[in-house]
Amino acid sequence: MELEILSWAFAAALLQIVFIDLVLAGDNAIVIGMAARNLPAAQQRKAVIGGTIGAVVIRAVATLLVVHLLEIPWLLVVGGILLLFIAYKLLVQEEDHDNIKAGSTLWQSIRTIIIADAAMGLDNVIAVAGAAHGNDLLVILGLLISIPIVVWGSTLFIRLINRFPWIVYVGSGVLAYTAAKMITHEEKLKSFFDQSAWIFWGFIALCILLVVVAGMATNNFKRRRKQRTSKQAVISNRDSA
Repeated sequence: MELEILSWAFAAALLQIVFIDLVLAGDNAIVIGMAARNLPAAQQRKAVIGGTIGAVVIRAVATLLVVHLLEIPWLLVVGGILLLFIAYKLLVQEEDHDNIKAGSTLWQSIRTIIIADAAMGLDNVIAVAGAAHGNDLLVILGLLISIPIVVWGSTLFIRLINRFPWIVYVGSGVLAYTAAKMITHEEKLKSFFDQSAWIFWGFIALCILLVVVAGMATNNFKRRRKQRTSKQAVISNRDSA
């Protein structure tokens, strides 16, 4: 789908990409911090900037490839379903980053940041490719904007998420919206979704609702299980005493 550069649709898609970068930047901030933690203070900033730029260049190339791969029949559906799972995972993930090895030199830290980001950047690549609607300029602009976001803004965004947990649900909803739009733009299914606005928007609303409700249900289940485990531990300690 071609988007006019000065159109509202282009601006909306660009804002969507920037928001996706913000929502998914938390892991990047953690990786950057852990990879550069052993460096002298004077070199940490260089490692952060160098590693982030290198990671974004690799991610830009990967995203442009995915954008054009999505033109293959049915891959939009596959990508949309995968992105729905990523949106759900965003709500329930409990990532362990202890395996990120800190570099002892500037170049080791930069290399660690780039490799780790490439390994864990699939979610961002698919999300941005879906939001770009096949527009290469949107991909480049979105990822260029993501450089200062990741370097300076991601840590602040993590604090905001910790203070206002509902932001994560908004972000997950945006990802689910992007995933649903990817599926509805599949050429093989367009005739079905173009029948009625009710079908089109109903499907998008259903995807968002399913992801958010599933995430909330999983988090509630985990919370109750953790509470039961804590109570059992207290009872066990009391009995042993």
